[in-house]
Amino acid sequence: MKRASVHTDDVASDAHTVDRSLIEWGVAGRAFDGESESGDQYLIESFANGALVVVVDGLGHGPRAAAAAKAAIAALDGYTQGSVSLLLKKCHDALRRTRGVVMSLASFDIGGTMTWLGVGNVKGLLLYQDEHRHFKRERLLLRGGVVGYNLPTLRPATVNVRPGDTLILATDGLCSVFAEELTMGDYPQQMADTIMEQYRRGTDDALVLVARYVGPSQGA
Repeated sequence: MKRASVHTDDVASDAHTVDRSLIEWGVAGRAFDGESESGDQYLIESFANGALVVVVDGLGHGPRAAAAAKAAIAALDGYTQGSVSLLLKKCHDALRRTRGVVMSLASFDIGGTMTWLGVGNVKGLLLYQDEHRHFKRERLLLRGGVVGYNLPTLRPATVNVRPGDTLILATDGLCSVFAEELTMGDYPQQMADTIMEQYRRGTDDALVLVARYVGPSQGA
């Protein structure tokens, strides 16, 4: 197990750990200028036969946004093996006394699937190659609502993944055009750093998480 590698002091430093035999990943984040805390938080955690990745954006910015986002992450601690719908509902119940969050989750399975779900505007993008090695993009279907206040009907989607397929979750502090200009050649941390450097709006907190499916290690 390796400790999460956070490349900014603006993102919570008490990051969780994950077995990198199933996914490789990188994260980059920045708080809104002048704020001491970021309302954009993340979780990456392994469980039996899988790994969960989550990006949370507390409404607004500053300490209250950070408190809501951290409460969502805390609600998932130790419960990452559940379905993404149940995990999101658990966050919803835990956040009723906060200003609420928007968030997206993706659960990777050792058998070669990924189930993802999003409420609000944390963008999800899967980069992959089809059977003819053509470069493809698939976007997470986001549903309107606020976790902790107004939860929509949850309809998670499951897609097949192969080694090399790369998931990106990004908050609205980043320009959405990044999704049209990415390639899969860089390592996940390089991709996260590049997205943050080139596409940060500067008008809000910002966070991007890149997770590449590696597949089970030999003997798993």
